[in-house]
Amino acid sequence: MQKETWMQTLILSFQSLGVIYGRLSTAPLYVFETIDAEDISSPDEIHELFSFIFWTLTLIPLLKYAFIVLKADDDGEGGPFSLYSLLCRHAKVGLIPSNSGSSKISYHEEDEISSAPSQGKPENKARKAIEKYKSCHYLLLFVALLGACMILSDAVLRPAISVLSATSGLGRSLAKISKVFSPDEKKDHTANALKKYLPAPVACAILVCLFTLQRHGTKRIGCFFAPIVITWLIFISGFGLYNIIHYDAQILRAVSPVYMLRFMRKVNLRHEKLLSSVVLCIAGSEAMFADLGHFSKKSIKITFICFIYPVLLLTYAGQAAFISKNLRVDGAFHLSESIPHGSLEHVFAVLSLFASAVGSQSTITAGFSIIHQCQALDCFPRVKVVHTSNKIFGQVYVPDANWLFMILSIAFTVGLHDTSKLAKATGLAVATGLLVTTCLMSLVIALYWEKHLFASVCFLLFFGSVEAIYLSSTLTSFFHGAWCLIILLVFFMTIMAAWHYGTLKKYESDVENKVSIEWLTDYSPSLGVSRVPGIGFVYSDVDTGIPAFFTHFISNIAAYHQVVVFVTFKASPVPYVHESRRYLIGRVGQKEYKMYRCIVRYGYHDNVRDTDDFEDDIIRSIGEFIAREEYDHEALNSPEGRMIVLGIPSNDGNGLITVADMSSTTTVVGVSESRRGLLDAPSGSGGTPPPLGKKKRVQFMLPPESPQMRVSVSQELRAMIDARESGTAYFLGQSHLTARQGSNLLKRLLVMAYVFLDKNCREPPVALNIPNAALLEVGTVYKI
Repeated sequence: MQKETWMQTLILSFQSLGVIYGRLSTAPLYVFETIDAEDISSPDEIHELFSFIFWTLTLIPLLKYAFIVLKADDDGEGGPFSLYSLLCRHAKVGLIPSNSGSSKISYHEEDEISSAPSQGKPENKARKAIEKYKSCHYLLLFVALLGACMILSDAVLRPAISVLSATSGLGRSLAKISKVFSPDEKKDHTANALKKYLPAPVACAILVCLFTLQRHGTKRIGCFFAPIVITWLIFISGFGLYNIIHYDAQILRAVSPVYMLRFMRKVNLRHEKLLSSVVLCIAGSEAMFADLGHFSKKSIKITFICFIYPVLLLTYAGQAAFISKNLRVDGAFHLSESIPHGSLEHVFAVLSLFASAVGSQSTITAGFSIIHQCQALDCFPRVKVVHTSNKIFGQVYVPDANWLFMILSIAFTVGLHDTSKLAKATGLAVATGLLVTTCLMSLVIALYWEKHLFASVCFLLFFGSVEAIYLSSTLTSFFHGAWCLIILLVFFMTIMAAWHYGTLKKYESDVENKVSIEWLTDYSPSLGVSRVPGIGFVYSDVDTGIPAFFTHFISNIAAYHQVVVFVTFKASPVPYVHESRRYLIGRVGQKEYKMYRCIVRYGYHDNVRDTDDFEDDIIRSIGEFIAREEYDHEALNSPEGRMIVLGIPSNDGNGLITVADMSSTTTVVGVSESRRGLLDAPSGSGGTPPPLGKKKRVQFMLPPESPQMRVSVSQELRAMIDARESGTAYFLGQSHLTARQGSNLLKRLLVMAYVFLDKNCREPPVALNIPNAALLEVGTVYKI
């Protein structure tokens, strides 16, 4: 991997301001605003709350995320599912169907080393205990899904609260202007109307514009939004410094933890309500990790430490200093009221409007990343994923999720139109998400980093206790708005749990109903089954045996192709699988049957099934397998025989097989003429002839240092080319689930939800680029 230069770091740092840190930067708009003035008994409590803000910003985003959690990236990816994937890869805790069956096949050479105990080191007791109990596996998956649901819920609530808070400030500013120009008898009526009815419609219009911009991608959005965030931060920090000097310089003493401890000694229900607002100051810190795939660790860390952290402390200190001296002034808790000059208040209203829209970007971007990860690991329905960058693969845009977020965000804005209620729900989502990350991170420390169990427990207790305090404080506001989060949690958890359950059960049914190779090779000839010219690609989820739908097809049609390739996609809990190690090729049965199995391995940020040359890559890899199967010392053993790890060859000319544009002349070089054997033939699907002029051809070529091609190998390659010339057909199994009679209500609901999602989500990616004339779907029904 190429080392990141300082220029690249600076560019990414600039872009991260417009994506990751917009939310943390706009948190001062509603941290103090959501506090009820009647809950504050004296200015000293404002000092104590600022002490809480200072230490919360220091411990959570600075110490926990910037210095610890960012180190636990999964090949550059972040978020709760990246931590879960690390645990799946370094401890046998995965429940994902794609991890079954081929779990003994490693995805990277280093995985084979890390999955086994290191020589000279004692066996990790924590790993052994977690791997032993199945209930731990389900619990870990639930925790990972809970963390994902919190981020998705935050992507709905955060835009609503930030934009509504800013439009409320705009409404107050316009209300003051209306009092100057309106007649005396209508002043109050006009001002009240603007405050009450203006914020929600304007907020909805801004939300539509915000979500419409998402299609332009992280890079463009970051470059466009970053100047707004920088201007906003300089503006509020400048006035924060002014308020410290002009109102209460003693606020700086509150950085002492003594003030925080003094607050904790007299904690009661009123103080719990205050803490539920304070937790909003770190709303957005989880985006530092969840959005890691869009940027780099160095850029995120430098930006926060050198700019965001000191600027936010100045802002909160200035706002606390102003409130402590104007505690009983109406509206003193609004950030706009702390602006020293009235003429600048209108500038602040407009600037806060733009900044609040930008502030929502971090959670929206994190939501896209989480959905992409969950989908690749079979925990979210199939949706379209657009990669918006050719250099940074983690930068993705999910159109379907984008419009879903927009609709839900507008619905909550119109339905609640109350910043305080939305803040309580957001606070609960933030606290829960932080605690989930802490729990998973503590396991990563013990199982992946292989640190002493004491270090893992200390991490869990230290950060977990802080986050548990905030979580308990947000729960006290459950009936004051936090209940909104439960609606979103149930919605997203139902989708993810139902999809995972249905995918798991469908996979288990496919495995249970598959038949042995002997059925196809020995028993089927007695049924009068014949072989027809061409290549048949059979796509299924099973990686051994014959899938049930294919046997169903043969039983009714009594024929299958001269060459059959069983193709299985296996999601790996890593972001990317290198192209040179993407395919596992092996035989099914004896050589004379000309049947092969191809396991295609992909990470949760790979897009291997959308490439037009995908089938050519498979045929090329099979040709390489035919030539190397008896001499390859790195072959892996499977229940059906040897399998070789292959992929797209490098550009150094030593690749065994290439696909090239050649003239229409077919060339065959005899194996006795040279140590290099060459066979080529036109490439096409469905028997369609290639266009005139240059024709795309599949070329099988051995490297110069390889042994002389044997006649049997040449004949098998020739048969492969003849079959390709005869045409290609694609078999796709369609399994349908139904609940058995007498099943419990929960199972029926999950199956119903899965069936609904399966019918309304996108088609399997493998079928997207297949010509309809060459595609044959075979359906089977499973009762579970």
